[in-house]
Amino acid sequence: MTYTMIERKARISNIQKYNMYDGPGIRTLVFFKGCPLRCVWCSNPEGQKYHHQILFKENLCTQCRMCVDVCPTDTHYLDPVTFEHKVKDTDCTGCGKCVDVCPTNALAVTGEDKSITELLEIIEEDRHFYHTGGGVTLGGGEVLMQPEAAINLLAMCKYSGINTAIETCGYAKREVIVGVAEHTDLFLYDVKHMIPEEHHRVTGVRNELILDNLKWLLDNKHNVKIRIPLIKGVNDSEENLRLLLEFLSPYKDFKNLKGIDLLPYHKMGVHKYNQLGWKYPFDDAQKFTQEELVKVESYLQGHGIDVAVIAH
Repeated sequence: MTYTMIERKARISNIQKYNMYDGPGIRTLVFFKGCPLRCVWCSNPEGQKYHHQILFKENLCTQCRMCVDVCPTDTHYLDPVTFEHKVKDTDCTGCGKCVDVCPTNALAVTGEDKSITELLEIIEEDRHFYHTGGGVTLGGGEVLMQPEAAINLLAMCKYSGINTAIETCGYAKREVIVGVAEHTDLFLYDVKHMIPEEHHRVTGVRNELILDNLKWLLDNKHNVKIRIPLIKGVNDSEENLRLLLEFLSPYKDFKNLKGIDLLPYHKMGVHKYNQLGWKYPFDDAQKFTQEELVKVESYLQGHGIDVAVIAH
């Protein structure tokens, strides 16, 4: 098999090495920037918007204003009343001049444009770990927001003999799903809520397109592992779990349905909201007890589907 690479740019928010949560084995996880959803519990808020953004650690700022002086777009500015350093959520070009001059490391740019060749070079650095059954996982944000770059990168990884996976919310046009599926060994597919109105309330979009794409993947024998970001009082009700089981019932004996991962809610990304200058919208969420997690896990397993709790 031959494949002609088309050199594209992908906007990346992070690259995580030695990842053991997002797919089998040891993996390199590439976070694409931009997402069509606005989940109220999102732990990667820096991946929501496609444009470059500044992460600002206000507690480290000495108000030296060096970043204000070098910024070509006035993303950094002084409040006209308090004269404190402020950061706009738009206009940043990602040039990094502010980061270079900051004497206290209070600033970072999120969003870096990398070519497919550059990404492949980073991925190849970890090839010696992939004998574990690992490989590359593309996540986000939402990787399907940049379909051309994603398809090109996945295809080149497959051509190089590297196992491929994507972590996705599934909110994309069918032609994007089809194009990506050709080069993807495993879909880690988020199912956030089964009731369309509730899905819209907590993510900003309805779920019909997401479930239609999931059905297509399962019907067409693509490997899928369901992932449920399990949120107490949001999607852990017996009704929601029952609707999920009803949806999956025709597929529970399909070899390409690789089970369900439960991802209990955590607050690991809350500090990023502060650095972006955003208010965290989900402060009142509660963590699950071990007994509560076991109850959900047992309920799903009791209907003939493999279930695992993935706790970060």
